[in-house]
Amino acid sequence: MPLGEVVRDKSDSRYCGVETEFNDDMPQLLAFNINGGFDFVVSPLMDPSYRPSLMVAGNNGAGVPPFAGSDLVLSPSQWSSHVVGKISSWIDLDSEDEILRKDSEIALKEEIAWACHLSLQACLLPTPKGASCANYARCVNQILQNLTNMQLWLRIPLEKSDNDAMNGNSDHLSGGQVDSWETWNSFRLLCEHHSQLSIALDVLSSLPSSNSIGRWFGESVRAAIIHTSSFLTNARGYPCLSKRHQKLLSVFFNHSIQAVVSGKPEHSLPTGSSELAVNHIDGLQRHPLRPYLDYVAYLYQRMDPLPEQERFELGYRDFLQSPLQPLMDNLEAQTYETFEKDSAKYIQYQRAVSKALMDRVPDEEASMITTVLMVVGAGRGPLVRASLQAAEETGRKLRVYAVEKNPNAVVTLHSLVKLEGWENMVTIVSCDMRCWDAPEKADILVSELLGSFGDNELSPECLDGAQRFLKPDGISIPSSYTSFIQPVTTSKLYNDVKSHKDLVHFETAYVVKLHRVARLAPSQPVFTFTHPEYSITRSNQRYMKLQFEMPNDTGSALVHGFAGYFDATLYKDVHLGIEPSTATPNMFSWFPIFFPLRTPVQVPPGSPLEFHIWRCCGSTKVWYEWCVTSPSSSPIHNSNGRSYWVGL
Repeated sequence: MPLGEVVRDKSDSRYCGVETEFNDDMPQLLAFNINGGFDFVVSPLMDPSYRPSLMVAGNNGAGVPPFAGSDLVLSPSQWSSHVVGKISSWIDLDSEDEILRKDSEIALKEEIAWACHLSLQACLLPTPKGASCANYARCVNQILQNLTNMQLWLRIPLEKSDNDAMNGNSDHLSGGQVDSWETWNSFRLLCEHHSQLSIALDVLSSLPSSNSIGRWFGESVRAAIIHTSSFLTNARGYPCLSKRHQKLLSVFFNHSIQAVVSGKPEHSLPTGSSELAVNHIDGLQRHPLRPYLDYVAYLYQRMDPLPEQERFELGYRDFLQSPLQPLMDNLEAQTYETFEKDSAKYIQYQRAVSKALMDRVPDEEASMITTVLMVVGAGRGPLVRASLQAAEETGRKLRVYAVEKNPNAVVTLHSLVKLEGWENMVTIVSCDMRCWDAPEKADILVSELLGSFGDNELSPECLDGAQRFLKPDGISIPSSYTSFIQPVTTSKLYNDVKSHKDLVHFETAYVVKLHRVARLAPSQPVFTFTHPEYSITRSNQRYMKLQFEMPNDTGSALVHGFAGYFDATLYKDVHLGIEPSTATPNMFSWFPIFFPLRTPVQVPPGSPLEFHIWRCCGSTKVWYEWCVTSPSSSPIHNSNGRSYWVGL
């Protein structure tokens, strides 16, 4: 049964599995564990004593391996829904022993072929045995080439890393162990980042540093195997987890990662426990691991429900979208409607306009002076409404010009003005702001031309064209905005871009609701634009070189690309933005932007990551170019805007 029904996304993390030993009576094994409350079993498919080299030739020379009974012992839906195949743990494809190596290769291929025959959704691969895993990865990669829908979960321990990276030993962990992330990274690089190769993390009693763990949240982790030896005992004698383990499990749940309980029961329930009194349920023995399952379910059920905004954004998580081009294209009604629902944004705009009106017109002159306010890019009128509400709130008189180039939105604007009775206050102008010849100068110029990266929807070019009808002492809202950039690990997005198998998609910036992502270093400011900008020598072309330092205890990390954000000053202390450390609460108009790398860059511990980005301007388009130069050099992406640009 699922861990619980809570108001959150109905993800795979609702289901908890259990790791079992080999049992040739699969119906009995499955019935015992499902009746015990678990949703699926992670079970060996082959007798652990089987070795291909020990098989006696027969049946015309073909050995018949002792698989776990016939595929008919369970229905196809039971195999598919309730069984994850566990590949034999003795397998060692990089062994010095040639017989063991050959046996391992044969057994691996036989077991996965059998799992495919059973239509299993996933198989758990054993952890690589040594520092080298090249032959193991080669065999798995061969299998992946012909795999249809099944996932392969590579078992990786979540090792404790102590402080070796700070002591200069960046290659190994304490006791000479290789960083388990390095093992995974080596394996997936050898397998060309295959989208059907995932991770099952072994969660042990000691955990690495938070920064070290953080790397995994951008990786394709499908399961967290929690060992009974990792559980502590609470005051009542029941199993529980440390605060750090609890927090980790909550993050796993939020990333749709399934829990799997593994090991023998290590807790004796207290005498007189109500659980001990229930020895049989419907004639079946109580599952010995049920207290561990109950605790995992308890952690799941006590998670905070997703806020309404997060529930709204669920379908957009890690989904690549092309950025809007509102200057080159006319937006559709549905797009306008979505953005107009963002009350948090318009509250900030109303605050900014209110403060500007009060600074512009003293209280004693409020009834005598009419402020001229121009909304450039008025859309269907939300900024017009916010500005008029600001005027009412402050007791100031206002004359509004609503300038909009989209003729379809202008139709709606006319209806809105008539409906609200604004005819004496609002003049609608159906024109591109860059071409309009205004009948008078504006005191305040209001716009919402910002993109996810601040300037990526050509706000600088539009406002430069519009500021000629702003009074010399006039106010622009926003008055400035800055873009920010941050290196990230995001296997999901990288594989989605890679699936297109072309250069264009790797040289395109995407709007995306980042979720399964590891943010590897704090974001840094990139380009700043200020309005009005009266300097005749100032160009909108920009170039920035940034150097990111990963925290010492992170370990190595793989950078798949860069997340971009913006922060805007609307007026004085009123700001608006999506940069994570200063983001405006409950605002959903903008998702981050994502600049992918054609080849992910591995950053060793202690090495700086050097990133370059250019904002280039041509006569008909604006585009970005970007690259990495340290610790290794990437190609310069999107040269001359060959793949992605914003049309003027």
